[in-house]
Parts: sequence; structure tokens; C-alpha cells
Amino acid sequence: MWVAGCADVTSPPPEPPVAEQRPHSYTVHGITVEDPYHWLKDQSYPKVDDPDVLAYLEAENDYFDTVMAPHKELTDAIFAEIKARQKPDDANVPVKDGGYFYQWRFEAEGQYRIWSRWPATGQGADKGPTAEAAVILDEPALAEGADYFRLGALSVSNDGRLMAYSTDMTGAERFTLRVKALDTGELLGEVIENTSGNPVWSADDGSFFYTVVDDNWRPYQVRRHVLGRSVEDDTIIYEEQDPGFFVAVSSTSSDRYVVISSGDHVTAEVYLVPADAPASDPRLVAARREDHDYTLDHQGDRFVIRTNDTHKNNRLVTAPDDDPSEAAWETLLAGSDERYITGFQAFADFLAVEERIDGLDQIRLIDRSGESTHIQFPETAYRVGIGANEEFDSGTLRLGYESMVTPDTVFDYDLDAAELRTRKVQEIPSGYDASAYATERIMAPARDGVRVPVSIVYRKDTPTDGSAPLYLYGYGAYGYGMSPSFSTTRLSLLDRGFIYAIAHIRGGDELGYHWYEAGKLDQRTNTFNDFVDVARHLIAHGFTQEGRIAIAGGSAGGELMGAAVNQAPELWGAVAAHVPFVDVVNSMLDTSLPLTPIEWPEWGNPIEDKAAFEYMYSYSPYDQLKSGHYPPILVTAGLNDPRVTYWEPAKYVAKLRTLKEDDNPLVLKTNMGAGHGGKSGRYDSLYEVAEEYTFMLWSLADGP
Repeated sequence: MWVAGCADVTSPPPEPPVAEQRPHSYTVHGITVEDPYHWLKDQSYPKVDDPDVLAYLEAENDYFDTVMAPHKELTDAIFAEIKARQKPDDANVPVKDGGYFYQWRFEAEGQYRIWSRWPATGQGADKGPTAEAAVILDEPALAEGADYFRLGALSVSNDGRLMAYSTDMTGAERFTLRVKALDTGELLGEVIENTSGNPVWSADDGSFFYTVVDDNWRPYQVRRHVLGRSVEDDTIIYEEQDPGFFVAVSSTSSDRYVVISSGDHVTAEVYLVPADAPASDPRLVAARREDHDYTLDHQGDRFVIRTNDTHKNNRLVTAPDDDPSEAAWETLLAGSDERYITGFQAFADFLAVEERIDGLDQIRLIDRSGESTHIQFPETAYRVGIGANEEFDSGTLRLGYESMVTPDTVFDYDLDAAELRTRKVQEIPSGYDASAYATERIMAPARDGVRVPVSIVYRKDTPTDGSAPLYLYGYGAYGYGMSPSFSTTRLSLLDRGFIYAIAHIRGGDELGYHWYEAGKLDQRTNTFNDFVDVARHLIAHGFTQEGRIAIAGGSAGGELMGAAVNQAPELWGAVAAHVPFVDVVNSMLDTSLPLTPIEWPEWGNPIEDKAAFEYMYSYSPYDQLKSGHYPPILVTAGLNDPRVTYWEPAKYVAKLRTLKEDDNPLVLKTNMGAGHGGKSGRYDSLYEVAEEYTFMLWSLADGP
């Protein structure tokens, strides 16, 4: 049950909802934990129909609306700014695949993409649609009348006649797969529920492989569907028995093999099925062993494999076309302490390798003789990655590039000419002058002496004497590095005098695999300490001052927000914790949740390991809440979120309301028809950014 107050914008601040406390406890390893908000987890989940739960979430949403209502003018102004920076009829650079160019585009005011294609013949066909362009998928039409829409897969058959695509209408990430005849626009009879990932066509286009999720949203099976046959008769090609491993299906760049991958965050196992013999039994490449992670591609006459078998920063090996097993692996690019190999793609005549040296992205090209070259880029700090490259036999490489001050740029690198050719620079209709902004990269000392990289951007006319407010972003988990990238939304803060910083804390992989390992399992608190220490360094060096820092993070970054608030609440002037993973212990004890077993290599297994339980409990933001003063906090959730379930942020807010001894705002917004990523339309999602920025400006008393 809940109790809620209400008020208009001229009345005193409204009373927030108060969630009922219901006795509940559990005992693990002889330790008993009281959890009076356990009831907020609907026991019929993933269905959420408990009237008390829904009433509390709706009350919190009403409270959020009431608290934010006096600031709607500012929210609308920020949204208008952000929206004006989006090209209304934006489109991607056409991508050639077989006999066609493919392109997505937005119509003016459109929330979703329209996908088209046209024949890859004639002069200038790669520049944009020709007279023969045809719409192959209309997302706005599919999304019409829906609160949520997401396209999951779009895979065209080898002969270009059929297209398999999937959609999610709730945010629960359970996709429904359909097949469309592109010459007539008709949908075939196939409707396959509960899928994930992209389907892969057999060489003869008579069948395709796809991945199925179980009742707990775990991708666990790869099946093969033969066109024209009943879906109920689909063959199970592979089924994963370990609940800690997720399964995916893909295709090699050569299109010669279907790749079945199973793994968790640190261990992998790969099987191959010849695309021209789709009924063949899957062939194992290398049997799983703990902490051995590898990925595979095919270069026409050999396999290329990225593996961490001899070095944690990975090496590249090759194997003969007829024997991809470990015994046949030969080193092509050795592992190195200085070079971290993060990805690669095989082409007929070369390999493109993504690597990071001293924390900076690099693209290495390796020709058939084994000779390497690096592509040179125009700035000293940037993000670059391999883009959409569908043609196996190609003399160009498409890349995506950006920096803190350079908008998203699409390059084609011409291998023969050894030069970058600009295909597109993100257009900002309302205007953008890069020369008005400055960016720098500094190293902040953590309390244990480790130096943490920090990327910073600000307007050149913003003072760096400690008077400016600062927005500090962090993530620090799963080895996902946060690149120094561009943001059109961020300009609304920079132009209001904010300094923006990204803390490249341990738990990510910015400085190599060791950087990831130093922020996981029994070293997890390094991540939180790094973030706090970065903030203190920025204060000490005149970028801002205590209480003038707005911090933000989502998912595992939301856990970071909770831990940073618990550790040093006095530093923060505003906090945005998006779909935050804050109820760590309860989630890691709950094996009914889809992500729990696969997460144990990241966080530890508190069921079997008492030390893991105690360490996890010592930093779990929900469990470590105490009476005291807290900064203004905005928390978001998604009712259909399968990754961070809605009750984690709900329980966190409910508990914090009983402990905070201040009048600072604490608000919870739950998207009742969305999942982990919030609202799905491009403008709807931008409005949520405007709400966050409003909350921060209001909390820091920095107006428009």
C-alpha cells in the first residue's frame, strides 16, 4: 500500500509517496538480512499485475510529474534545443550488399526509420536513392498506435528476394520474427515468437537459423526454420544447458559459415555449420574452458580467430579452412601489454583490426602477406570503430569516427590510395562551431596510486576557476570502455556553462583487459573509488567545486551512482541514476532472473561463496543506505526491463525516502510501457534527456 500527497505548482512541495514496509528477511551463510520492500517484486513477474505494486509505481510517477511541473518551461526549452540539433530527415550513408544499396532514413518529425534499397548499378548509385528505390520496411507504419516499438533484426536473403525481420512492442526484448517477400511486399506464413538477434540465411535461402529465448529471457537455443514448413517443426540445432551461458548466431564475413556462439562475459565456445550444408551437425572449434574467450571469422581460405589464450590483451591467430581447431592455430598478431585487440573483421584481401594503444583507438590493416599499417586520424583523442561493411571482396573500409568536439563522421578508407574519404559528417541544423569548444585528457590519481584517465570538454569561455558546474559521467563494468565521443544533447549543458567529463574508471577496458579485471569481482570497489577520486581531483584543479557536480550513469553505471552517493554524498549537487543496478545482493541470489547466472563471473556468486556475499553486501547501494543527508536524486526504471528489473530502483527509492534527513528532491520515473532503454521513439527519448538536464539545472540552481 502507499500514501501520496498532491499539490499544484503554487502550493508547498508535495508529500512523496510512502511505500508500506512488510516484514521479509532471508538468511545466507548464517547472515540474516531484513528487506521490508521485497513485496515490490511482483511474484507473477515477468507479468506485473499486483495492484499494490502498480499503485505505488503510478503514485511515484504522479509525484515525479508534480515535482517537475514547475520546471516544464525549462524542459521544453531544452528539448527544443536538442531537437533542433537533429536533422529531421536524417539518413545513413548507403551500404552496398550484393546487388543493392541499402539505406535507412527518417522523415521529418518521424520517430522511427524507413528502410529502402535500390540496384547497385549506374553512376552515383552509392550516393543516395535512385528512381528504382523501394521501401522494404516501414517502421513508422509498424509502430503506429504503439507505446513502444523496436526493430530487432533485419536480414535479407542472399538472392535479395526475402527479408526476415523482428520487432519488440513492449521493451521486454522478446522479439517476434516474420518473413517478407520483397518483390510483392507480402508476409509469409512464418511467425516466430520469443527470438533474439539476427537470423542467418542458408546459402540456398531455403532456410534460416535463429535464436530463441526461454521463459527467463535467456537466449538458449539455435533453431533452423525451413521456409514453408510449420514453425513447430523447426529443428533445434544447438541447445545450451548451462544457465550462465547465452547463445547467439551470426555469419562469417565470407558468408561461408553459420557461427553459433555460446558464452558468458569471460568464457566462449564456438560451433560452425557450413552455410551450403545447413543440415550438417555443428562443428566445435575449441571446447570451453574457464576464462578462455575467443571470436572467429573466415577469410575465404582460412579462419582468423581472436583469442586470449596466451595473453589477456588477446592475439590473432589463423587456422586452415579444413581445421579450425586449437591445435592448428598459428599466431598472426601476438598479444602485447601495450596493444589491446578489441575486435576485427575479415575481408578477402585484408584484415581490419580494432585495437587500443595507451587507451587510444587504432585501426590496423593486415594484408595477405602479414604486413601491417595503421590508419592515421586527424585528432589526438577520438573514438573510431569498424562500421557497416557488408561486401567481403572490397577495396574500401567503412569507419565511424568522432571526438568530444567532432560530430559523428563516416569515413571510407581507400586501401589503394591509402586515404580517408569523408562520406558524411553529422549535420546539426541549428548550428555548431567546434572552435568554440575545448577538450583535454588528464590523468587523475586514485587513492591507491593508479592514474585514471578523464576526458573533458567545455566551452572556451567557461571559467576553470572552480566556479563552473560540472557533469561527470561514468560506467565502469563488463570491460565496456567509454570513448571520448560527441553528443548533440550535451551542448545544452556546455552552452549553459557546464564542464562535461567522462571518468574512464576501472571496470571498463580503456587501458586494456587488466583495467577491466581491476574493477570486477573482489576488486569491484576500485570502480567506485576511482569515480570519487576523479571528482576530487577535478575539484582540486579548479574545474568545479564540492556540491557543484552533477553525476549520471545507467544500469551498472547506476550502481556506480548509488555507491558514489553512499561514499561521498557531499560532493554531488545532483544525481541521475538510470535503470540502476542497486539491489545487487538480492539480484545475484535470485536464479530465476535471466541475467543472474551469467553475471556471476562479473560480480561473484553469493550463493556458493560467503566471501563474495559479504563483499557484495558491503557495497550494494540498496543495502548500504543509511540515515543522513543526500543530494537531489532522479531515478528511472522500465516496467518491462529484463536486465535491471523495475523493483530495484523502486525499492531503492522507497528505502531512501525513510532514511534521508534533508529536503532535497528524490523522484522516481517508471516507464510503464518500456524496458531498459527507456522510450523508443527518437524524440521521446530526447525528451527524457531534457528532463534529466532540467533536474540537474534546477538542483544546482543554474537556470537557462
